[in-house]
Amino acid sequence: MAIKIDQRFDALLKELAERRGRVYDYIFNHPYAARLSPPHIHQAALSYLKLGGKSLRPAVMLLSCGAVGGDEQVAIPAAAGIEVYHTWTLVHDDVIDKDPLRRGKPTVHVEFAQRGAQEFGLTGDAAEHYGRVIAILAGDAQQSWSYMLFHDLHTQFGVDPRLVLRLVGELATDVQLLLLEGETLDVQFTSRDAFNPTEDQILAMLRKKTGVLYEFAGRAGAMIGLGDASGNTPEVAQIARFCGTCGTAFQLQDDILGVVGETAITGKPVGADLREGKMTLLALHTLREAVGKKRETFLHAFGRSDASEEAILAATAVLRDVEAIQYTQSVAQRMVEGALTEIEILAPTPYRDLLITWGQYMIERRW
Repeated sequence: MAIKIDQRFDALLKELAERRGRVYDYIFNHPYAARLSPPHIHQAALSYLKLGGKSLRPAVMLLSCGAVGGDEQVAIPAAAGIEVYHTWTLVHDDVIDKDPLRRGKPTVHVEFAQRGAQEFGLTGDAAEHYGRVIAILAGDAQQSWSYMLFHDLHTQFGVDPRLVLRLVGELATDVQLLLLEGETLDVQFTSRDAFNPTEDQILAMLRKKTGVLYEFAGRAGAMIGLGDASGNTPEVAQIARFCGTCGTAFQLQDDILGVVGETAITGKPVGADLREGKMTLLALHTLREAVGKKRETFLHAFGRSDASEEAILAATAVLRDVEAIQYTQSVAQRMVEGALTEIEILAPTPYRDLLITWGQYMIERRW
């Protein structure tokens, strides 16, 4: 099934926004939030949620549920659970990457380092340590909260407890262990002299770091929609593969936006991946293709935390010159084209149409 360029993103975004509203209503009205204490943990745990995000994972879970004939409303607690689960990974990821911004605002560890200084008189390393502690603990609380949201599938909507246990078990083992492996590899690959990853290894890392949670979202939505506690229905496996592959392609596009996007639009610092020396597909292609002065210019910024804005701009120009952006986009495009064949098994419905458009949006978005 080939991708057709269309103008349906506006309609898709309206559909996603409507589902995001329902998911966030459920999150903010959930009794678990009121139990988060003391105030800094409560505020930190809600920080990114209150800023809002694209909510692509809960949306595709709900679309997957509807695509197999299920009732989306029944899946709302799981969609809320996956959004909160994803949020804890962001909080911890920002600590790992030392990122200062998320969604245009200070990251949790940065905000609470500042508040530790303002409210408790902490200075220097003590303030920074306090910010990291609050971020780690808030993420831990969010992870616990996400499991309780899945618990609501049975207690609030009567979903088969065997299905709920299956989903929570998969999230706590298969998903989490792969996600942690992907995050570890991402950090290790920044030491390119020691690890020297191949393109296949980078793509496998991205699947574990990002694609696996999208895969779970599609799988869980389809299982809830079908009432399938075994997860063995063909539609479940094919929707999961579709979502996981598109989720990996999403990360490729995210890496592109991290270099050529605009902070005012993406809400994240542009050039941070270059300064950190992240071995993205963009960086790998550039290191393969850039020679002479171009390679020197790229390495003058790549992996240098103190690289100037001028050095980052020059390195970005090298990326463009060796067509690293086009190459990465072409890989993402082929991934989504292949993924679309997975959902041909589904009956033609508005839900399937939305999934197809969602897959294309994942690699054409600008934020």
